[in-house]
Amino acid sequence: MPLYHKLGSFPQKRHTTFEKKEGGFYYEQLFGTEGFTGFSSLSYHVHRPTQIKEILKSVDVTPKIAIAKNIKPLLLHGFNVAPAADFLDARTPLLLNADCVIGLAAPQKSMTAYFYKNADADEVIFIHRGKGKLRTFLGNIPFEYGDYLVIPRGMIYQIDFDTTDNRIFYVESQHPIYTPKRYKNSSGQHLEHSPFCERDFKLPSELETYDQKGDFLIKVKKENVLHDIVYATHPFDVVGWDGYNFPYGFSIHNFEPITGRVHLPPPTHQTFETSAFVICSFCPRLYDYHPRSIPAPYNHSNIDSDEVLYYVDGEFMSRNNIEQGHITLHPKGIPHGPAPGAMERSIGQKETAELAVMVDTFRPLQVTEAAMKIDDGNYYKSWVE
Repeated sequence: MPLYHKLGSFPQKRHTTFEKKEGGFYYEQLFGTEGFTGFSSLSYHVHRPTQIKEILKSVDVTPKIAIAKNIKPLLLHGFNVAPAADFLDARTPLLLNADCVIGLAAPQKSMTAYFYKNADADEVIFIHRGKGKLRTFLGNIPFEYGDYLVIPRGMIYQIDFDTTDNRIFYVESQHPIYTPKRYKNSSGQHLEHSPFCERDFKLPSELETYDQKGDFLIKVKKENVLHDIVYATHPFDVVGWDGYNFPYGFSIHNFEPITGRVHLPPPTHQTFETSAFVICSFCPRLYDYHPRSIPAPYNHSNIDSDEVLYYVDGEFMSRNNIEQGHITLHPKGIPHGPAPGAMERSIGQKETAELAVMVDTFRPLQVTEAAMKIDDGNYYKSWVE
């Protein structure tokens, strides 16, 4: 996201000395992407951020695949994913390809015994239930129901929950996550017709700086292996930083839907993009206002992408018998469309209160064993009258 932000203290000129009042120097670190050509931030640490004391156990967390080449539409009962106390234990991968992992989690407790870093993937965490604070070495972000948390790869973080009934939908991306190019001008500012703007983002604040030595456990995920690494100093020891690469939040409730006289396709709901998939937000909105419009979506073929819908709230107008926490997968290769009766039911309706998150991937998704445990089993027959 091409938005400059800063917190704390740092020298006026980058790559120059920054002295502590009590003597000695702060240590500069570049937190950058795509080599030295992508977004980056410069942070200044009380201690060198490189002090590894021990590398302990490594655990393979590769998801187990049930269907590698899938053609079957699926309906997954997401709230059947069992809660777990630990944040990482709770994360359950359901659908994946070489570009992304899509999953659910129901963590009950805050991360207190360790810090976490995803070394391979940017993360988008959607908060369906729960409230708390994302804590990072670049500052903190409070979150609540409906918030997307966008966390760049390599970010060390903890999540503190104020609640125990927490439900999360998440996407891990092997590609950088941006807001759509067509919403922005050549300099990166969001345009007037964009469904959201810079004012809507929740930026890091409340920079915590700890001058502490000891044993600090950071769990680092790299190539589907979770490594336990002990550092000699607290990872949140930054006194100041500035730049363009940092975590941020965005509430789905701040997405302003684009509407028209006739039904508009899903790209009008797009919220984030990568080179390999997009994320869209379906929000409460007025329906199409042509006198003969059909608000329900037309039947369409998934020729180039797999479509995943996570149902958050309200009554989704194109489906029957959909509940909160359901996930539908419409794979590429076969057409899909509104459930029987949904088209007719939508005619004459003026608005919808639906709330859902959609992920469209440009490569097919594999289905994990965990997904098959919560599969409806008969969804692919739901279009037969």
